[in-house]
Amino acid sequence: MPDLTTRTLVWLTYRLGATIALGLPLILLIWAGVRRDPALVRLLSIYWKVASLLAISVLLLTDQRPIGYVTALLAPLLMAGSVWFWVDLNEELADSPPGRALPMTVRIWRWSLTVFAVFAVGMSGSALGCARALEAAECKVWLEAPQGLHRVAERLFDFVFGGQWTEAVASFIGYVALVAYAVGLLQWLLVRFPRQGRVAGEF
Repeated sequence: MPDLTTRTLVWLTYRLGATIALGLPLILLIWAGVRRDPALVRLLSIYWKVASLLAISVLLLTDQRPIGYVTALLAPLLMAGSVWFWVDLNEELADSPPGRALPMTVRIWRWSLTVFAVFAVGMSGSALGCARALEAAECKVWLEAPQGLHRVAERLFDFVFGGQWTEAVASFIGYVALVAYAVGLLQWLLVRFPRQGRVAGEF
């Protein structure tokens, strides 16, 4: 059995991720859309594209796929980088009138996300050994949240579609999504980045 401290920290990582990496940016994206702020909509849209790696990690860990531990390590790094990387969006955010609630909230969220990313990378890094020792007790705690979400999705899928949502299906979709993610990332690195640099443009 994993010790209480390990279990607490792992679940804290998942709960902070659900709040800071998923809940808040969703609210901010809706808020920016309602306020028709194109720079912030673009920033948050890019963030969600990058953050999809986190969902892919959950799908892979549902079926105890070792690569899920690797993607779980990379996801927070890419997510935090995606909200600081773009020169044009940083300038537009910096030039927004002081006192406006939305830009100020986005700034606070960016720093909160960065702190979370450092914490999450440290936690995920400590679990990289689980890619080779899936049956270790300290590794099983990392699977509790993904498998809990899987059980909810399983019941929902059965209720809505009358079909089966299995762990194998989840991992298969995770692998397909990971390939698509890697292709998109390579396309940006090899084509868009050399041409546009750190300008988001119409990313």
